[in-house]
Amino acid sequence: MKTKSALFKIIGMILTLAVGIFIGKTFFASGPVETVPMPTTMKYRNVGLTKDTTQIAMNEEFTGEIILVKKGQSIQKAVETAKPGDLIQVYPGTYFETVYIDKDNISVQGVIVKGEWPTLDGKKELNDAFLYSGNGIHIENFKIMNYKGNGIMGQAGNNFVLRNNWIMDAGVYGIFPQYGKNGLIEHNVLSGIEDAAIYVGMCDNIDVLHNEVFNSVAGIEIENSRHALVENNYAHNNTGGILAFVTPGLPIKTAFDIIIRNNFIVNNNHENFGAPGSIVAGIPPGTGILVMAADDVIIENNIISGNDNAGITIVDLATGGSTSNDRNSEPNPDRVVILDNFMHNNGNNPTGEIKALMLTQLSTKGPDILAMGGGVGSTIRDKNRYRTFGLDKFGPAQITDTKDLTTFLLDAPVAPRSVSKEEVGELTYYGVCAGCHTWDTRLIGPPTQIIQAIHYNNPQGIVDYITKPKNLREDYPEMPPQDYLSDEAKMAVAEYILAMKE
Repeated sequence: MKTKSALFKIIGMILTLAVGIFIGKTFFASGPVETVPMPTTMKYRNVGLTKDTTQIAMNEEFTGEIILVKKGQSIQKAVETAKPGDLIQVYPGTYFETVYIDKDNISVQGVIVKGEWPTLDGKKELNDAFLYSGNGIHIENFKIMNYKGNGIMGQAGNNFVLRNNWIMDAGVYGIFPQYGKNGLIEHNVLSGIEDAAIYVGMCDNIDVLHNEVFNSVAGIEIENSRHALVENNYAHNNTGGILAFVTPGLPIKTAFDIIIRNNFIVNNNHENFGAPGSIVAGIPPGTGILVMAADDVIIENNIISGNDNAGITIVDLATGGSTSNDRNSEPNPDRVVILDNFMHNNGNNPTGEIKALMLTQLSTKGPDILAMGGGVGSTIRDKNRYRTFGLDKFGPAQITDTKDLTTFLLDAPVAPRSVSKEEVGELTYYGVCAGCHTWDTRLIGPPTQIIQAIHYNNPQGIVDYITKPKNLREDYPEMPPQDYLSDEAKMAVAEYILAMKE
């Protein structure tokens, strides 16, 4: 009896303690404390301590203010009040606006609360969600949807970090750094983009890591860019998975030193819904990796599977369908290196020229690897592992892997550009206009030659048009207004366009 009595006392004490804790938490606890972690690149400051590439992109200690934006407030107004070095934290809610960042070292971080994201919704009325021209810009944790032009576009901004954004149906490009250097694009999910989900244009020293891109025309596109690492991305159900190429007619004429490795490139058989006449509109469904006129591209350790046209396609500009007369763009893919890759179930439904080529080989199945056109110095590690066509001139690879190269990001941030008054027009053209216009062929908008003819000797006409454009041609998409540019920049770029020569 004594043992039972003691046991009941112990149970009673435990129940009393539990009830007391419950009452205390329910009636006397303070309100919830919100703790939002800083963006990781604002914590990683000691360059070289680990191999994490985020440590390199930004390495100045955070000393700024934290500005909060709550539902119903404006992100753009927070940017306007922010000073270089500040962090803007945006809480869940739907924001109908375009955010333009023309200051250096501004971080904009979405705060995700119980699965609710801060969402920028363009309602198919606005062109861009984020535009930045400042250096050291960090954009993280946003849901972006229903824009007509771009989810996030960089316009000549260096040292950028674009991370963990969820971008859907954002128009022409999802994430689009243009004419930037030393940038990191990682852990983003993008879908439903009518040109390229991730488009790296005329950039240097860029890492594209751990992203998922799907249901777009091009998954990841490295165009006229140098020193780019594309690694551990999942590109699936696009028209083309990962592309590295030269677009002739742009101010930067080359694409080289590009590593495509450790990616999953699967079932890229989506119908091509690119704008008719644009370059990507010519990508055949079923394209895994496409290399067009780019040099020194290394393709290593990718899983390339279920791409109905071909796993890897390597072509020169003429074979790729370019009609440009740009004599300064070297047209051949030189020194392409194919190392070990896992290829499975590619080429099940080849189309167009590849289908015709395979019929000459008495086969209805497309190749794992296809090379057509010019080019010198290309090599492959073990050609016999794959079904190939056109690789007769490929020699044996002189390397086995690229494991010693962990990043193309620089050890220190790029110094701010020093731009003279005379250089404003060139910088604006490179950073803004060249994203949609080449010299003599269609990219997105009309060629620069046509713009010159329309506005001959009339720079003010160009200024008026880019401030308030009118869609005068049904065969071209509506041009977004560039009214955020200063009057000086608009006149400078107008004069630069009219003075351009091939």
